[in-house]
Amino acid sequence: MENVIQAVELSRWYGIVMGLNNISFNIHPGLTGLVGPNGAGKSTLIKIITGQIRTSTGTLTVFGELPWNNPRLLRQIGYCPEDDSMPDDLQPLPWLESLGLISGLPRNEVSDRCVALLRRVKLGEIHWTKRIGEYSKGMRQRVKLAQALLHEPRLLVLDEPMNGLDPMGRADMQQILKQLARDGASILISSHILPELEALCPNILILNWGRVLAGGSQSELRNQLQSGAERYFVRCDDPEKMARVLFEAGLLIGFQLDEEQPGGLSLRLRESDAFHERLPSLLEEHNLTLHELRSQDRSLQNIFDRITTQ
Repeated sequence: MENVIQAVELSRWYGIVMGLNNISFNIHPGLTGLVGPNGAGKSTLIKIITGQIRTSTGTLTVFGELPWNNPRLLRQIGYCPEDDSMPDDLQPLPWLESLGLISGLPRNEVSDRCVALLRRVKLGEIHWTKRIGEYSKGMRQRVKLAQALLHEPRLLVLDEPMNGLDPMGRADMQQILKQLARDGASILISSHILPELEALCPNILILNWGRVLAGGSQSELRNQLQSGAERYFVRCDDPEKMARVLFEAGLLIGFQLDEEQPGGLSLRLRESDAFHERLPSLLEEHNLTLHELRSQDRSLQNIFDRITTQ
């Protein structure tokens, strides 16, 4: 599979401060989440990818080329920073049109393209006559995304794109990004909102203290961490009967009733594959109704917590 981004023994120093420490990784096409605590090196990595700073040692390539001082490559990258410096006194359409002309879009096409982009990011036309300075944080996020897409980039780099969005706005943003990926764009998303990255990004790269702690598909990361008894949460009509049936079937190491959630039951499984294989027949045989089933060990938040505390 083609590498969209490849780092080989990459380091970046700021004087005596180490931003990135001898990291190597590959990012493939599609949606990839970049996660890590504050100070992990995410911002430094994004600045190198987008050509804002250069490496101290080692290499990082995007589509096989070095980003630093490479205008031809940078024309293939769209960047949506966490903060913005959009002109507060302009309306979004004239601002986007100006950027489009600066970027070299044909004058007879730029207006139609900007209109299409504002619609694509679902900024309602009722807001187009307002100045950007009057916009909420969520509306500004939509305009930022539109400007990042203006030149049809092959790689889109987004830093905290969900900040300031209400639940409907977050759902819109996820839908937009998934469609961009289906249309062939590769997207790197840095975010602290791990449940949304889990739902959005098949692939994850985890940084901490300037080092790559783990990277790959979510299933690969889960398999790397899988050890010992797996924990599950179930919610059913009769949790005591459910626990007894599963225990007598030899599927449990232990269990605990969840007093805070009616019908809740925490399980420690002997083997998850056997549990999933036998559960449907046991439910039918003992007339049990299951309302919820989820792993407590396999969420992205759990993966992140375990990796960053090892």
